[in-house]
Amino acid sequence: MYYGEEIVEEIRQRTDIVDLIGQYVHLKKKGSSYFGLCPFHGEKTPSFSVSPGKQIFYCFGCGKAGDSIRFMMEYENLSFVEAIEQLAERANVTLPEKSSGVNKGEEDLRYKLLEINKNAALFFVKQLRSPKGKLGLQYLAKRALSGESITHFGLGYAVQEKDALYQHCKALGYEDAILQESGLFTFKENGVRDKFFNRVIFPIMDLHHRVIGFGGRVMGDGEPKYLNSPETKLFDKSRNLFALNFARRSRESYLILCEGYMDVISMHQAGCIEAVAALGTAFTEQQAALLKRFTSTVLLCFDSDNAGRKACKRAIPILREKEIQAKVISLKPYKDPDEFLKAEGKDALMERIHNAKNAFLWEVEELKSGFNLQDPGEMQGYMEAIASLLRDCFSDPVELENYCKAVAREQLLSAENLLYLVQKGEEKSQLSFALSKQGRREENKREKALTDNLEEQFLSLLLQKEEWIAPVSQYIKAEDLREELCRQVFLSLQEGKSVQEIMDGFLGEEEKYQKCMALYHGDLYHLDLERQEEERMLLDFIRQMKLRGIEKAISEAMDGEELSRLFREKDKWEHFSGFSG
Repeated sequence: MYYGEEIVEEIRQRTDIVDLIGQYVHLKKKGSSYFGLCPFHGEKTPSFSVSPGKQIFYCFGCGKAGDSIRFMMEYENLSFVEAIEQLAERANVTLPEKSSGVNKGEEDLRYKLLEINKNAALFFVKQLRSPKGKLGLQYLAKRALSGESITHFGLGYAVQEKDALYQHCKALGYEDAILQESGLFTFKENGVRDKFFNRVIFPIMDLHHRVIGFGGRVMGDGEPKYLNSPETKLFDKSRNLFALNFARRSRESYLILCEGYMDVISMHQAGCIEAVAALGTAFTEQQAALLKRFTSTVLLCFDSDNAGRKACKRAIPILREKEIQAKVISLKPYKDPDEFLKAEGKDALMERIHNAKNAFLWEVEELKSGFNLQDPGEMQGYMEAIASLLRDCFSDPVELENYCKAVAREQLLSAENLLYLVQKGEEKSQLSFALSKQGRREENKREKALTDNLEEQFLSLLLQKEEWIAPVSQYIKAEDLREELCRQVFLSLQEGKSVQEIMDGFLGEEEKYQKCMALYHGDLYHLDLERQEEERMLLDFIRQMKLRGIEKAISEAMDGEELSRLFREKDKWEHFSGFSG
C-alpha cells in the first residue's frame, strides 16, 4: 500500500499526540510539556517528554524522538503503513482505497509538479539576475533587502513577456497536460499565457523546503497588486504559511504571524526568524492547526490600520479555539513591520515583541475606543461589552475570574461588577442549557416558536386594524421580520392591498394561504381591544423585534465604534414608549 503526503499530513494534524501517548504512558504536565516514564527503556525518574505545541515526543534518557506516527511504529512495532492505518481509524480519517497503482500515479503527479515548480523557481531567479530583471532588483533594493535575503528566500522575477516561462518549460520537455496541472499557466483557445509576468516572485515552500506555489508582486500600478498560485495538487493557500519552513527552526517559544511576504522577509533579515504569513487570504483554522504543531504561543504582528486591526480580531478567536495563546505586537505609530524596522531598528522591534499584549486585553482595549466613558450610559455599555466578551471566551470559572481581575486592574473597573454582568448574562441566555446538542436544538426550536408567535400576533393585529400600518411603518421594515410569509404580508399591507387581495395572492400556494387565513383569524380578532391597548401591544411588538435584531448585531460586531453605536441603539429601543406624530 502507498499513501500520499497529503493524507499522511492530515492524519498528523488530526492526531493529538498527548491524547495518543496518554493511552500508553501516564503523563503529568510540567510547564508547557508533559512528562512520564519512558516506554522504550527502563527508568525510575520520568525523562520522557511530550510537547503538545510541537506535537512531538523526546526521551532525555534514551534519545527516542518523533511524532505520533513514529511513536506508534516504535511502541506497537508497526510498519509505517500499519501505523498510518491505525491512526487514521483513530482520527476518523478515510484512507484511499487500497489500489497502490492509482495512489502511486497520484504521487508521481505530485513529484512531477514539484519538479516543474523547482524549475520555474530557478528560472525566476535567473531572470532576476539578468538584464530583464532590472525592474525587480530595483524594487527589492528600494525595500532594503540584502542579497543574502534575496537568495535565502529564493526571490525571483517574472519578465514582461507573457509566455517566457511556458516556452522555458516546453524546452525542458514538459507536455501541456502536466503544465495545466501546475497552475502556472492560463490555457485559452488563442494560446497559452504565463500566470505570472512583470512581477517579483516569492516562492512558497512546504515544511521540507520544496516549492509548492508562488506569490507575485506586480511592478507598477497593475492589478491585482499581489497574485498567488491557484489551488493545485500541491498548493492549498488555506493550509500553508509563508516561511514556516524557516521559522519552525527557531529556538524561541513563539511564532509571529504577519500579513505579507515583505513583512516576513524584513523581520527575518533583522534576525526575527519566527515570522510567518498567511497566503493572501484570511487566517484559517487549518493554518492555526499547522502553527500548533510548532508552538503554543503566537504573536500577531499585523498592520496598524483598520484593515490590520480587523484581521487581528478575526485571527484571535481562531487561535483561541485551537488553545493557542495569542498576543498582539503594537507597531504604532508605524504602519507595518517593514516600516517599523526601517525607522526604529531591530532592538526596538524586539522590545515590542517582549511587550506584546495579551490578546484578550487587546480586544478589551479595542472595545474601549468606541465608547465615551465620561457618559454613564456608555460606560454601562462598555462594561456589558466586556462582560459579553468574557462570557464568550472563558468557560473555566477560575480563568474567568482571573481575566475579570486583570481587565479591572487595567481598565480601572470593578472586578465584582464585571463578574456580576457576566453571570447576569449567563442566566439570561441560559448558556448551560444551550451547550449540549439537544439543548441547542431545543433552544433553536424555542427561539423559532417565539419568533413565529411574535410576528404572527403582530401581523394578526395589523390585518384587523389597518389604520396602524402607517405609524408602525415608521419603525418596522420588512427585513425586521424573520419569517418569509410575514415579510410578504407586511409588504402587501404597506402597498395598500386589502386583506382579500393579500389572500388571493396566495391562491395556488395552499400552505401559505392557510397560514395567512390563520393570521387573519388569530386570537386577537376575538379580543375587544381599546385603542390604548392596541397601541401598547404594538409598541411592545416593535420594541421586541428591534431589540432582537440589535442583540444579533452586537454578537457579530467587530469593533468598538460599532458596538458603541449598537448599545446606544439598544438603549433607545429599550426606552421606546410611543409613536411620533
